Amino acid sequence: MPGQQTGHAPKDVVITYEYPLHERIRTLLRLEDLFDRSLYFAARQEPVEHHVSLISLFEILEVAGRADLKSDLLQELERQRQLLESLRGNPVIAEDALAEFLRDIDATTRGLLDMSGKIGQHLRDNDWLMGIKQRTTIPGGVCEFDLPSYHYWLHQDVAVRRHGLMEWLAPLLPIRDGIGIVLRLLRESGKTTKQAAYGGMYQQMMTGRVAQMLRLRISRELPCVPEISANKYALNIRFISFSDSGRSRMCEGDLEFELTFCNL
Repeated sequence: MPGQQTGHAPKDVVITYEYPLHERIRTLLRLEDLFDRSLYFAARQEPVEHHVSLISLFEILEVAGRADLKSDLLQELERQRQLLESLRGNPVIAEDALAEFLRDIDATTRGLLDMSGKIGQHLRDNDWLMGIKQRTTIPGGVCEFDLPSYHYWLHQDVAVRRHGLMEWLAPLLPIRDGIGIVLRLLRESGKTTKQAAYGGMYQQMMTGRVAQMLRLRISRELPCVPEISANKYALNIRFISFSDSGRSRMCEGDLEFELTFCNL
């Protein structure tokens, strides 16, 4: 919750794994990752980095067009705004932080309402971009002899390329801001507990528990990764030894981890 303090292990000593239990949350997590990647590489300088940014933008277009994302975000932001408004005057909530967060929700809501038409329509209306997008489905399909105009663009000054990328990304940023608020609230919604997996296995019954996402935090020093399966009846986690050879086996011995059930 905005304004409250939470105690966690430092980020540099743990790896966080997030597992969505709802298709809508799965979509939001994918879009968050794609926006972060596209914006990161758009701010870089090399042509190959701007190529990655553009490919990520095309993936955003695909994922965001599969559901009524804008409407879902507006509904969730309004629901959260009303819940947060009810916390005004609560002595355990920092009023300044709460007021700032509510302003962020209001600004993001206005940005979403100002969006017109289908998400990413400005990209679909650009024949040049759609030509590049179509070629990206072919392995090696954007070589210079396939798309000389794109090869020319990649050799323009870095400022020209960066301006183009941000111009194409900008109309989508209200979506990114809405996703950021919803996922922040989701991540802060749960209470983190310490758990132990004996012999590399952990199981917990889900009777009466409602969650939209799980968060696991595991020491970076442990050479294993969690394989998670969950339904409304039970949560099962198998910790598998990591190997880049492709072979996998159960982790031996017992291990500790942090578990959070998140729900809006």
